[in-house]
Amino acid sequence: CQVVTADVLRGARILILHMGRDFSFDDCGRAFTCLPAEEPGAPAEALVCNLDSLLGTLTHRLCVGSPPGVWVCSTDMLLTVPSAPGISWDSFQGVRVIAVPGSPVYARNHGVYLTDEQGLVHDIIYKGTEAQIQQCAGPDGTVPLVCGIVFFSSDAAEQLLATHVIPPLDACTYMGLDSGAPPIQLSLFFDIVLSMAGRMTEEDFVKGGSDASVRSARSVLWTALRGFPLSMACIPDASYDYMTTSASDHIRSLTLLPGSASHLTFCKTAHSHVDEPCLLEDGSSVTNCLLEGAVSLAAGSVIQHCHLQGPLEIGPGCLLSGLDVGSSAALQGCPLRDIVLQGHHVRLRDLPCRVFTLTGRLDDWQSPVDEATYLNVPWAEFFQWTGIREGDLWDAEMPRRSRCLLSARLFPVLHACETLGLEDVLWLLAPAAVAGERPARWRTAWRMSWQELLPCLDTAAELGTRQALFFLQGQCKVRRVLLGRQDSSLLPLARSAVHEGYHEAVLSTLDEVASTASDAGIAARTLACIAEVLGCMAQGEGGLRSGPAANREWASAFGCLERRDIARGVQELAAERQKWMSRPALLVRAARHYEGAEQILVRQAVMSSCQFVTVGQAELPPLGHWVQVACPARLDLSGGWSDTPPITYEHGGAVVDVAVLVDGCRPIGARARRIVELELRLVSLSGTPQSEAVTELVCQELEHLQDYCQPHAPGALLKAAFICTEIVQFPSQKPLRVQLMESFGSGFEVHIWSKLPHGSGLGTSSILAGAVMASLYRAAGKAASTESLIHAVLHLEQRLTTGGGWQDQVGGLVPGIKIGRSKAQLPLRVEVEQIPVPHGFTQTLNDHLLLVYTGKTRLARNLLQDVVRNWYARLPSIVQNTDALVNNAEECAQALRKGDLPLIGKCLDRYWQQKKCMAPGCEPLAVRHMMDALRPHVYGQCLAGAGGGGFLYALTKAPRQKEALHQVLANTEGLGNFSIHSIEVDTGGFSVEVVGCDTK
Repeated sequence: CQVVTADVLRGARILILHMGRDFSFDDCGRAFTCLPAEEPGAPAEALVCNLDSLLGTLTHRLCVGSPPGVWVCSTDMLLTVPSAPGISWDSFQGVRVIAVPGSPVYARNHGVYLTDEQGLVHDIIYKGTEAQIQQCAGPDGTVPLVCGIVFFSSDAAEQLLATHVIPPLDACTYMGLDSGAPPIQLSLFFDIVLSMAGRMTEEDFVKGGSDASVRSARSVLWTALRGFPLSMACIPDASYDYMTTSASDHIRSLTLLPGSASHLTFCKTAHSHVDEPCLLEDGSSVTNCLLEGAVSLAAGSVIQHCHLQGPLEIGPGCLLSGLDVGSSAALQGCPLRDIVLQGHHVRLRDLPCRVFTLTGRLDDWQSPVDEATYLNVPWAEFFQWTGIREGDLWDAEMPRRSRCLLSARLFPVLHACETLGLEDVLWLLAPAAVAGERPARWRTAWRMSWQELLPCLDTAAELGTRQALFFLQGQCKVRRVLLGRQDSSLLPLARSAVHEGYHEAVLSTLDEVASTASDAGIAARTLACIAEVLGCMAQGEGGLRSGPAANREWASAFGCLERRDIARGVQELAAERQKWMSRPALLVRAARHYEGAEQILVRQAVMSSCQFVTVGQAELPPLGHWVQVACPARLDLSGGWSDTPPITYEHGGAVVDVAVLVDGCRPIGARARRIVELELRLVSLSGTPQSEAVTELVCQELEHLQDYCQPHAPGALLKAAFICTEIVQFPSQKPLRVQLMESFGSGFEVHIWSKLPHGSGLGTSSILAGAVMASLYRAAGKAASTESLIHAVLHLEQRLTTGGGWQDQVGGLVPGIKIGRSKAQLPLRVEVEQIPVPHGFTQTLNDHLLLVYTGKTRLARNLLQDVVRNWYARLPSIVQNTDALVNNAEECAQALRKGDLPLIGKCLDRYWQQKKCMAPGCEPLAVRHMMDALRPHVYGQCLAGAGGGGFLYALTKAPRQKEALHQVLANTEGLGNFSIHSIEVDTGGFSVEVVGCDTK
């Protein structure tokens, strides 16, 4: 808008934050004073200033529901407001002031509102008498304190805006100043808001102006605003703390943390790295600091923006701010108690320098020297113990009443011969303990008072130092979270680092952690974090994050990781990364390759499970005899995704699975036999052992097996199975024919089949892998237990590079109803417990379970990558959801033990919500319509597997509902090609049988 007109104000919601005046305890002012708080839900990690807190409180609490208009808020107070302030805006007009309840004692030094029963303001009383304050008290004895917040409706704001062109009010704006008018300073409350107070008369109001120009301005304001009602909203349970110039008040406000303040979490150590947190007493506060070694902090003390090295002891009542690591030596052995010690960035014309100020907690800046203290003792006592004279601090011509701490030239700034440091003010605490040259150096230095330093403070340099320290402690946080395996998200910090230009520092820290990590699991998560930083640098451009990661430029680094030389691999990745940093498309491709590198390490971590595969000897079946394995499908009733690496070994997993017959048969199978020819014949059948071959492959050389780790290569699963069962050694110097002849005197033929459609969600591929391995082991004269097969499939799927968890093979290889569990540790071990159900309940379950083929094939190929990426980012929603998945699995197991169908149904519904949280986009619209149609007839329902399509299973309220529900779905529009199938619990488990020669 070129001009702010009435039309603009009509629908606008405007907030004006007043910056306030200089502040003794923060060089950036009260608005940018850092609070001991963190914002867990923030997209980017940053220090929390008072301004952030106020902005959040106003946006999400106070201003909610207010009509268009202008809010004005000061930033010189700390404000806490309940989540529902309860302000009614019905038929509101005019101007409204916000108040918070306070004690009459507190009100003696502040403003309070006098109102009537309707909440209309009669008067504003500032520093009133006890009787005046008591007049404002409510039934509970509290009084409504003025807290610096006012709301002007659009009409009132328009009237106020119109006065800016009327003399002498034009002198309040730069337009008037630039026109040559003498400036006028007005108070928001006592010159503008007070004009609308009910008991105020025009004569009293105008007469209250300090000089003729203010009286004239008040007259204009009276005319413009008098017609608007002034109402008050006092917020119960809110608190307000004006930021005074008292150090005691400031320390108290930073150490007495409020219970809740909108979106913030208040904490003893905020955005800080502390080597020995046990040395920080409760009631102390550390914000944006790096405390190395033994730094002890007493209750009632605050450290902000410091990098200190122990051993240090900081007593009670202290405020330390802006001290760098070089100050630590001077502080050691110093009696720190009840003092305020600050480091400042000062710019004298073009000369930047560091100045340290030292005051006592109880000192008052403006009290005359005869009545005041310095370092908490009377000035006379201070002069006596230090040998400093009044003439050293104040000019002779300065009147005695004007001599105060504010104007005392105490603080050394420059010296002709020597570099000044913190020790040049610290000696004032214990002059007897220092040599004579320290006082002499203090005397010969050019010193300034706080009053003189204030205009020279270099705020930009101060903010820059705070930012550098923030990212320095952020790098410590990166190490702490990754090496300590903590469930904290580093994504907000990565976003901040990229935004603020600190990404190189964070990347080098991540490189260091990855290359020195004690195990592959930590290194994998660290590489995922590097991918996140690169993704953030692309800023949403450059294409999809998920995609291929096999560019030859990265092959050498990947080779190092495959050989388990992690340090060298990380080093080569970092060198290659430098070539991919110039534009978003390259950054995204580099991020994909880092995720590819991370997957190599995840594979190695999961392959530790092969130590739980034990293979014994069995009788070798005769040549040509088939070993046939038939497996049930599996239904996951709860807990899925918690079995997926790396979640399963970093968090721990639990999944409730049921082995099921589909339409009365075991739909997944494999058979293997030895053949005379020294070759491997790999055959994929279309649906049953009797059906036609879809693909047939013959491997006669070892090279024919080399694409076993490319999941989409023909026969990859079967090739990987031969390698994982160690029937074939790969790679090897021995040709395939020689290996087969020496070990078995024969070749092998394997057939696989599945009646289930691709992407069914019933665990087909993993169960098929189990079936193939079971048949191969037996055909090769070996025996493997079910537990061994479960871990062997995990190993195979890692070799195959499809990833995947353990729940599918647990579901299809272990009979009946069970819960599988894995602990948060490596090596990864899966333990399975059968769930005992009441007598007859298995049949009840058969009668109430239905399987619906949705007709949709899951298209989300990158679902797994996205879930793993979100887990590695430790998004709070994903961590909470993973906790909930495991808890729900245990609850579902309990419901099955009781035979409680409604409770099982509730677990299924909850499970479906958890799946959608884990993998957004796994619920196609047609499936949602199908579920809506079924909902009145079922206790619960869920898409099998990862979702996105395939089969839906439902637990019906009435038994044997196949025909009835077919009718319901047939009458529902937009469902497409669905079909309903019966399922029953398979209590027998997979079968292995040796059958005779097949004439075919």
